Amino acid sequence: MPLPPWISDLPALDLLISVAETGSVGRAAHAHGITQPSASARLTKLERRLGVPLLVRSRKGSLLTPAGEAVVAWSHGVVDAARTLADGVLTLRADRQARLHVSASLTVAEHLLPAWLLALRRTHPGLDISAHVANSHDVVEAVRSGTADLGFVESPHIPADLGSRPVGEDRLVLVVDAGYPLAARAGRALRPTDLADQPLLLREPGSGTRDTFLSRLEQALGYAPVLPHAISLGSTTTILATVRAGGGIGVISSRAAAAAVTAGELVELHVDGLPLTRPLHALWLGRTPTALAAEMLAIAVR
Repeated sequence: MPLPPWISDLPALDLLISVAETGSVGRAAHAHGITQPSASARLTKLERRLGVPLLVRSRKGSLLTPAGEAVVAWSHGVVDAARTLADGVLTLRADRQARLHVSASLTVAEHLLPAWLLALRRTHPGLDISAHVANSHDVVEAVRSGTADLGFVESPHIPADLGSRPVGEDRLVLVVDAGYPLAARAGRALRPTDLADQPLLLREPGSGTRDTFLSRLEQALGYAPVLPHAISLGSTTTILATVRAGGGIGVISSRAAAAAVTAGELVELHVDGLPLTRPLHALWLGRTPTALAAEMLAIAVR
């Protein structure tokens, strides 16, 4: 059963209780920090909404009608419960302001988040910070459920129901072991169609890296690709180990591959017409991030 509209008029019920306690609309108005005319108007409106007379006004003060006495008796529990709710919410806000829960996809968590957290720690040495690493899909769900105050994703698809802001860019690369047959073609660009029959080493479903690569490959081909030899692996570390073992073409962040490519252990392959630069986004629930999340966001976009 839905609540009647007048139940939302808790300030007027609280004012009525004060009239009962003080015996005067004027004294009740003073206790609530409002003028007597404003108090009278609120009580009159409450009477209209309830459909019963609540007060008998006289020069000596205001007396409750029998209906007014009943409403006051019932209102005590409602107003007390509302105060308990308000106090509880304030406590939750204070607790939330003292903590920051961050969820980040793997690339951000490994290569960017540590420096951001250290920068925030310098200005808030006593701050309770927790950071959770997940794929982009799970980061979105953590933010949406309120588990994370701020999320960082590398997915090409940003949910419309969350607040978001770009915090930088990343580039995907296709890498193979230096002894892999395709390494000899590193100087010549491949075509998108050349990838269909290759053993591509991709992150698991829900990963922003996987989603970005498949989305860009579909755009380049003009149709959804069928990749019969693709393998799904749960982490960048596992992909790199499989690449080094000659297991196929790894699709990973350039940040994760940079050291091995520079050392000549891995070779980057180039594909014509396949742009693999992607934006990184911060996500939050609601119109604006919390105060601490906003500070973290400011650090990330510097």
